[in-house]
Amino acid sequence: MRVVLKECLWESMGDELLVLFDPREAITLGDPDGQVAALFAELRREPRTPAELARSLGVSEADIAGALDVLDSLSLLEYEEHRWLGDPELDRRHFSNLAFFGTFSGLDRPRAEYVRRLRAAHVLVLGVGGGGSSLVQSLAGLGVGRLTLVDRDDVEPRNFARQFLYRHADIGRSKVDRAAEWVREYDPSIEVRAVDRWITGPDDLKDLLDGVDLIAGGLDGDPEAHLWVNEAAVRAGVPIVVGGMTRSQVMYYSVDPGKSACVRCDWENRAGLEDASAEGFFERNRAAITVTNTLIGPLAMQIGSLVAYEALRYLTGFEPPVAAGCFVKLDLRAGLQPERQPFATTPDCPVCGS
Repeated sequence: MRVVLKECLWESMGDELLVLFDPREAITLGDPDGQVAALFAELRREPRTPAELARSLGVSEADIAGALDVLDSLSLLEYEEHRWLGDPELDRRHFSNLAFFGTFSGLDRPRAEYVRRLRAAHVLVLGVGGGGSSLVQSLAGLGVGRLTLVDRDDVEPRNFARQFLYRHADIGRSKVDRAAEWVREYDPSIEVRAVDRWITGPDDLKDLLDGVDLIAGGLDGDPEAHLWVNEAAVRAGVPIVVGGMTRSQVMYYSVDPGKSACVRCDWENRAGLEDASAEGFFERNRAAITVTNTLIGPLAMQIGSLVAYEALRYLTGFEPPVAAGCFVKLDLRAGLQPERQPFATTPDCPVCGS
């Protein structure tokens, strides 16, 4: 197959070649005889096979193979045939997605394969309100091939501060039906199912998990709703990514069944502690407290995008999940600086037995 050099700049500086692919960092390669610069020039001229490169540069194929291995380890190469999906319409539709994955691609990590994984994925989205409405839009933009959307609320005027899937004419309509309609209008190739249902326990999710690759979103209402989702997901072996907000913190977390601690681990551990902190006091008295939803548009979009990006890690494997078995909290009073808080683990956890 033909090797192509990714978009980068280079310049010879004495016995070294300075290469710039990511503006944050420069790569310095030893090049006393100018052969590396010549290789770059050949690759920039047009995609070439290793044999063609060896002939053009007058070196052995073994030398070319070694040089290509080094450049590939620096994420500077890919195969020309792996840059596109092979369908001009799909290539146009996913142009930006393909460009994004080009940052992480390599000779054995085709950028087009990452997009194919998204197009083959099935995500169960719980809640299409606050962060969920932005999450739906992000997943659709990524081209996730199949979405099952679950919610029970209807559209109300107070939703318009943060839920941009909906319009004034939608007031009184089922949110999940309108969200599914939006997806179909946005990209008819995405298969979408709307489920207008209250979730009152893990059993309410069982019939929705067949063929699902990931659960994303979050449920409002009952303080233990996150435990229901966790239990259903772990027992089915399906990763979950959940996001939300307290009065002054945006947060998200994920659970990778069989690999990370689960939400119940953390809950079991904290439930047994005499916690005198504000957080502990709140958790012990949550059922007696009515908290006004302070989520506004920019923060709803932040939650939706963070959840979607963590979902992207699970669905494609372009990099490992960063929130598996931990809370990632962004404090509004500290400029949304993120802080990781690992789940407390419980060896005899009744859900995952971590």
